[in-house]
Amino acid sequence: MKKNDPKIINAWCSYDWANSVYNLTITAAIFPVFYSAATSDAFNGDVVDFFGFKIVNSVLYSYAISFSFLIIVFLSPILSGIADYSGMKTRFMRFFSYLGSLGCIGLFFFTGANIEYGILCAITASVGYAGALVFYNAFLPEIVTQDKMDGVSAKGFALGYIGSVILLVASLVIIIFHENFGLEQGFATRLSFLQVGLWWFGFSHIALHYLQDRPTGNKITSKILTKGFSEIKKVIAALADNPNTQKFLTSFFFYSMGVQTVMLLAPLFGEKEIGMEGEKLIAVVLILQIVAVLGAYSFAKISDHRGNKFAIGTAVFIWMLICVGGYLLQKESQFYGLAAVLGFVMGGIQALSRSTYSKMIPKDSKDTASFFSFYDITEKLAIVIGTFSYGIIEQITGSMRNSMIAMIMFFFAGFIFLMLAKLPKGKRQLLKTTP
Repeated sequence: MKKNDPKIINAWCSYDWANSVYNLTITAAIFPVFYSAATSDAFNGDVVDFFGFKIVNSVLYSYAISFSFLIIVFLSPILSGIADYSGMKTRFMRFFSYLGSLGCIGLFFFTGANIEYGILCAITASVGYAGALVFYNAFLPEIVTQDKMDGVSAKGFALGYIGSVILLVASLVIIIFHENFGLEQGFATRLSFLQVGLWWFGFSHIALHYLQDRPTGNKITSKILTKGFSEIKKVIAALADNPNTQKFLTSFFFYSMGVQTVMLLAPLFGEKEIGMEGEKLIAVVLILQIVAVLGAYSFAKISDHRGNKFAIGTAVFIWMLICVGGYLLQKESQFYGLAAVLGFVMGGIQALSRSTYSKMIPKDSKDTASFFSFYDITEKLAIVIGTFSYGIIEQITGSMRNSMIAMIMFFFAGFIFLMLAKLPKGKRQLLKTTP
């Protein structure tokens, strides 16, 4: 594929449009609220029976998310090794896209009482989403040059936010006006999960059509199953010669614990700690997504002028303030304001983290899937630890507010390692230093 081809770039960005509906509807807006209400109704309280074990529904949800990403931590090296060895990243991206979309479609049949089935579908969708991202992200350094990575990464996230908001609004119209459509509210809500699966499945084919595999002709045998771990070892060895990349990944590991955990569990926090109703929580998530578009582009501009280090450092510092605000807030109006700030830095830090790492991959490397597998393992392991910590602190103390304290510590550790790293300069900084 030719680098900086507008058609290929647009096709790559379209996958964010395709899969971000999962992130918004399933992980952030409608499903967490529906899950909490449906399981509470089915079990007459927030303590549910899961395979004979009594556990608080929000704690179970935290553990389920943690478990799904733990699966990816173990699968990712194997998959990326096969993809690099065979040159078939698109094929694996297709498989996980289908798996994730089918998991979302399966949630249509979740009613609350069948909690084991619901958690299984939620885990399947999460594995599909995370698995596809390994190969999707690995295409970025293959389709654009370094000077365009921040902007293209931001464009992808922005398209994702826009597409997911469009589908969420359509789902909300059906849910709010369910009687006009002759539907029961629970059915209308579950219909949104079906819509996510079909949207993801359908639009993913744009990227899958244009992103081309580069078959190596190597046969896939049983020995290849261990090749991924060998490739990860090579990545670690390559990183050993680049202390700045090591420091950035360590920083990314710590601040991702906080970013991903807060994003995934914010709706449940609003419901349990602030007492917000489902419709209001969904409105909060809508605000978050819309502001995230502005955030993605704004931080890309900041990076152009001041560099990736300054831009990401600013975002991490704001995330720490958000956690302090989350611990202290008491009113719905405060939650709305905090959500707007969260959305702004969410869009910025996700896009910049991806593009920053893309710039730090050795330019002559052909094993981009292995490098991004390591990146995704770092992020997924961070989510495992972050969501598990969040859940266990709530289980022990009985309050999600106390979990926010742990998030502050994660962000602070990430900020320290970021300050120790030397990251790529911004586009305008490079122009100033170029004779």
